[in-house]
Amino acid sequence: MQLKDILKNCETRMQKAVESVRHELVKVRTGKATTALLDTVKIDAYGTLMPINQVGSISVVDVHMLAVTPWDNGMLQPIEKGIIAANLGLNPSIDGKIVRVPIPMLNEERRRELVKLIKKFGEEGRVAIRNVRRDENEILKKSEKEEHFSEDDRKRGEQEVQKYTDKHIKDIDNLLVIKEKEIMEV
Repeated sequence: MQLKDILKNCETRMQKAVESVRHELVKVRTGKATTALLDTVKIDAYGTLMPINQVGSISVVDVHMLAVTPWDNGMLQPIEKGIIAANLGLNPSIDGKIVRVPIPMLNEERRRELVKLIKKFGEEGRVAIRNVRRDENEILKKSEKEEHFSEDDRKRGEQEVQKYTDKHIKDIDNLLVIKEKEIMEV
């Protein structure tokens, strides 16, 4: 394996860890309406489970309200049931030809619990990145022995892996700071 291939693999795996953390953070409800809150909702449409965005359009009405407009009016009840079944703590209601989803305010205790939760996600992401660093450094050492990398190439590779590690851990930390601020705002 070439040094550039090892480094490219490292970068890709670390980026996936950051994306995984970002994906988990999006699911954490902050008390503000965002269409991403409903990303995990599946609707029983015509006998199959479908993502909510495939049965209607989701829009933000205001800071504390989402609206789902189904493409087929017969889907109003299944959308309402799907949102309730997703166990997100949301109580949708049918209002004419749309499903309104009010986003309740969070109390202080719940906000602190959410901050602990996002910090846990962040730590899991950091651990994943450090594991990638460990794996890639092992590959570099093995390549030095087997494929006759020079010691300088291995050391240069380890320095690059460390740069990637620092960069991606910083990315996770930045995501956490933004999300924590979002949660703690009143």
